[in-house]
Amino acid sequence: MVSAFTRMAASEGQVTRVVTIIPARYASTRFPGKPLADLWGKPLIQHVYERALQARSAERVIVATDDERIAAAAAGFGAEVAMTAPEHPSGTDRVAEVAGRIECDLIVNVQGDEPLIEPASIDAATEPLIEDRGIPMGTLCCPIDNVEDLANPNVVKVVVDREGFALYFSRLPIPFVRDDRREATRYRHIGLYAYRREFLLELARLKPTPLERAEKLEQLRALEHGHRIRVVQVASAWPGVDTPEDLEGLESRRPEEE
Repeated sequence: MVSAFTRMAASEGQVTRVVTIIPARYASTRFPGKPLADLWGKPLIQHVYERALQARSAERVIVATDDERIAAAAAGFGAEVAMTAPEHPSGTDRVAEVAGRIECDLIVNVQGDEPLIEPASIDAATEPLIEDRGIPMGTLCCPIDNVEDLANPNVVKVVVDREGFALYFSRLPIPFVRDDRREATRYRHIGLYAYRREFLLELARLKPTPLERAEKLEQLRALEHGHRIRVVQVASAWPGVDTPEDLEGLESRRPEEE
């Protein structure tokens, strides 16, 4: 099936095939079995899959996993499933394995623990790569509006140049504002990525870099090798699920369409 987004690109003289891949593993340290945890009567991974399907840009959505239980659940609600090797150190590596088997132009990596992901934000990350074939990678950010997030090392920050390309990602509050704090808006990085397929395969082959190892942020590997990352600003981030407590907190936030 060709998406409306793809047809729009084709009408402008180019055809860009986009595939969304959702990496999902069972053996989470903080929350084992997380993709299969029940939320509003469905497995967590099903919410992510159904929302990814609503994005206009992707013509396929694939759940990538090394676990037969997740694969069976995903197949049960109609998802396309790709089995992967169990030893991948990150979701990016899992996504890259699947990307190496399929034919497409762009790959979107959607985290499997974000049941409230905005379909329009998936399109927002993808659109610059469709418009400009010289951009190898894209991601998202939103303004940080509270001091707690600014100080929290689990909330990754990003600074960008005048054209919207990342200068640096950090767990520290960047930029440091020496004088008038009203002069600077700080931005939270949102961990959704769009890649040119060949660039993703190249990136996955590279060894972790010093800044990547220091910050524990994979996207720094691309910057350290001199590649540009387009950062699109959206209004806000959506809550993810890292722990059972996060899941409990979402129970009262059931969207109207669920």
